Amino acid sequence: MGARILVVEDEEALTTLLRYNLEAEGYEVETVVRGDEADTRLKERIPDLVVLDWMLPGLSGIELCRRLRARSDTRQLPIIMLTARGEESERVRGLATGADDYVVKPFSVPELLARVKSLLRRASPARLASVLSFGDIELDRDRHRVARSGRPVDLGPTEYRLLEFFLEHPGRVFSREQLLDSVWGRDVYIDERTVDVHIGRLRKLLNPDGELDPIRTVRGAGYALDEQFASGAG
Repeated sequence: MGARILVVEDEEALTTLLRYNLEAEGYEVETVVRGDEADTRLKERIPDLVVLDWMLPGLSGIELCRRLRARSDTRQLPIIMLTARGEESERVRGLATGADDYVVKPFSVPELLARVKSLLRRASPARLASVLSFGDIELDRDRHRVARSGRPVDLGPTEYRLLEFFLEHPGRVFSREQLLDSVWGRDVYIDERTVDVHIGRLRKLLNPDGELDPIRTVRGAGYALDEQFASGAG
């Protein structure tokens, strides 16, 4: 699964350029033109990285960045800020507000792509790892195999994607809607209860003999890979 990137930019030509090049790199890209719309969208669904313009209608990029850093669920969200302001004082201000990186327009697209990849690697090394492990569970992406305590686990394609997604974000709680968007895709229209069905299947396949359940149900919120499982397994 490619990382999800939200581009918040009101220049149509630049937005098109960014979308084309980011999607060519395998990323899932969503675009928003207003700062206030981006603020609302980020409360509904958190991407893996934000490319944020400094000057935006509705809400400035600098204010949006400040708000994101004040929220616990987006405090660590990687943010690259785009701006036409090249003065050192403005650059320092942008970084002081919480941006992780700062790119001055006009910029080199290959350079921006390199910065995106670098930030994603630092923020979520699991996305680039060929083997994901958690407790006694291991998922080998290259061989497309899953094992628990060395025992092979035969998962269907949806259960495999679910487990892979959880392993990329251990401990983080995801709602049914977020899991549908991330694992099935936003263009797939199915009932949220489908998530419950596949979570149930994944649990049975991982725990056929009543082993410790790695998936935690959070009442009223969704599901998470239980961080206590990592210390309790094995």
